[in-house]
Amino acid sequence: MFSAHTERAAFGLQAALRRHCSYHRRVRGRTPAGHGPLQPARVILLLVYFLHFITSGNIIRVEPWASCSSRAHWCGMGIFVFSRFEKGWRKGQSMIQVTLKGDKRQFEAGITAAEVAKSIGAGLYKAACAAKVDGEACDLRTPLEKDCTLEIMTFDSPEGQHAFWHTAAHVMAQAVQHLFPRARFGIGPALENGWYYDIKADRPLTTGDFDAIEAEMKKIIKADLPVEKRFITAEEGRALFAGQDYKLELLEEYAEKGWQLSIYTQGDFTDLCAGPHLMSTGALKAVKLLKVAAAYWRGDAQRDSLDRLYGIAFPKASQLEEYLKMLEEAQKRDHRRLGKELELFTLMEEGPGFPFFLPKGMILKNELIDYWRQIHRAAGYQEISTPVMLNRALWERSGHWDHYKKNMYTTVIDDTDFAIKPMNCPGGMLVYQTKPRSYRDLPLRMGELGLVHRHELSGALHGLMRVRCFTQDDAHIFMTPEQIKDEIKGVVKLIDQVYSLFGFEYHIELSTMPEDHLGDEAAWQHATDGLRGALEELGREYTVNEGDGAFYGPKLDFHLVDAIGRTWQCGTIQLDMQLPERFELEYTGEDGLKHRPVMIHRVVFGSIERFIGILIEHFAGAFPTWLAPEQVRVIPIAEAHQAYARQVAQRLEAAGVRASADCRNEKMGYKIREGQLQKVPYMLVVGAKEMEDGTVSVRARREENGGVKRLEEFEAQILEEIRTKAR
Repeated sequence: MFSAHTERAAFGLQAALRRHCSYHRRVRGRTPAGHGPLQPARVILLLVYFLHFITSGNIIRVEPWASCSSRAHWCGMGIFVFSRFEKGWRKGQSMIQVTLKGDKRQFEAGITAAEVAKSIGAGLYKAACAAKVDGEACDLRTPLEKDCTLEIMTFDSPEGQHAFWHTAAHVMAQAVQHLFPRARFGIGPALENGWYYDIKADRPLTTGDFDAIEAEMKKIIKADLPVEKRFITAEEGRALFAGQDYKLELLEEYAEKGWQLSIYTQGDFTDLCAGPHLMSTGALKAVKLLKVAAAYWRGDAQRDSLDRLYGIAFPKASQLEEYLKMLEEAQKRDHRRLGKELELFTLMEEGPGFPFFLPKGMILKNELIDYWRQIHRAAGYQEISTPVMLNRALWERSGHWDHYKKNMYTTVIDDTDFAIKPMNCPGGMLVYQTKPRSYRDLPLRMGELGLVHRHELSGALHGLMRVRCFTQDDAHIFMTPEQIKDEIKGVVKLIDQVYSLFGFEYHIELSTMPEDHLGDEAAWQHATDGLRGALEELGREYTVNEGDGAFYGPKLDFHLVDAIGRTWQCGTIQLDMQLPERFELEYTGEDGLKHRPVMIHRVVFGSIERFIGILIEHFAGAFPTWLAPEQVRVIPIAEAHQAYARQVAQRLEAAGVRASADCRNEKMGYKIREGQLQKVPYMLVVGAKEMEDGTVSVRARREENGGVKRLEEFEAQILEEIRTKAR
């Protein structure tokens, strides 16, 4: 058993050695091993401490040198000293139990997540980016002091990618700092793909600076600088970030909220950051800056305009190459370009963020709406419609006025505040209240194709993907607590039916209680368990996104994967026990007493406008026949064949096919080429032979020569293709 004096000596030795290591890393940029003597006074102190351990009769652990940050090495004397000294160490009491994928293992308390990964295998240790301890993401350097569940996150996981790209953002900022020493730094978060960093340099940064920044990044990566986290006080932070006004603003805000302040340091660069990060810069292998855009500080148009630099990084060069090819393909599929070329929609200065749908685009939109109505009728939904504008009292009651007002458009009518609805939910509550409800009426499924408006910053607007006005394919399901799981399972199956139709793969994300929420934690836990239980009964895999639920309840988000591997969040299921309480919704139970229903908010498309944008890019504008605005174009070979071409088109139109005859005075090759550019599924070429035989020469989009078919045969074929909604 160690004495108190021995314990103090141990920590004194450890601290002295670590200070020495830190000095050499910070000032000299190298480890102490083999690089100069210690100060004489410190040598004497270290010897006294070390000899005390030798003569104390206590057992100490001696570990080999690994890294200066966690172990100390006195090269001149060839002495190895311990890296960690457990407080109050007693035999058998320093062990903890770590659960990894259900496998329970014993380790000494204080072992880091990185060391656990290394004990499993060198491959895992090398691939590790971050860790999750009891569900919380953290650095690999995090010591494990008690029994816990541990996950080692590699680049294949969202958490691992986040740490990887967040570290890359810091490396980029460090490179900019080297090239532009007076640059001021805003925020640099990891994104779903890559990162960005908001920077104010002496001059605007351009793509012409990318080569120099990337070259400097590669130097930092090659140096393999350790990335170290440290907690600081607000006073320390003010000194560290003197002259960095954006960082100081964030620091004061975090300090006021009582948050624990932390910094990350790599070489000569320090950033205010919560992490997690990689252990060193050397783990970054392939980096690329993608674009630069203007961004207002904190999204406020009245404040400074900064340069937002976007980048991407991967553990392997081949992964970067593959990603850049995907971006090239994405540019070809850009829905904004294709939307204009295919005459689907347009965006105008008179209504920024408010899309105009053109005739062909309306056909596409209406086909999706008709399909939505068809499957919802079959699933037992009743369609409703609620007003676009409702008064302030309603939005206060729903909680939106307090929690969502900054995203709402408001006005005053007859001295009363009104808001254009950003969501359909409160209107659905009022519809439920129109008459008394019994348990026999439940579950009650009410669907609404509601037009909603949300204020988005101009810099965030992006074609149909991010707009200020959109049609939400909403539905609200009111049920008893016993019906929760079955209803959730029904919605999951409905969403799967829709996404499978378009050929989308998808993954599900369970989002839990956010910091800003309504209701008590017990109700939230019950709701979360309901969502989790339904998924597990269906055997569906899912990931957990801690703290990202709606303010009124946990949710399931469905992330689509498109034809080139990008993900889009569309469908959602939100279980809500708060709004029924706020609106005092009731039903009469089997016992004759009044009860509170449980409610589900859910969307399938999410936003019809956004879903159309996704479909345009997924299919590259070449929609399945049932969705195509123009399904058949009939092309006569010569003027003499125009009457037959019109006859064919009219017959198909009468049968329910969207067909037209191109009888313009243009060459047939030009007409065919134009039909290809318009991505028409079928072109029917007709001449004298076809007129005589009552046939058509078919040119399918997927194959130039579909052969000659009798008109009635082709008609039956395409009608079946439309009926089955074949891809």
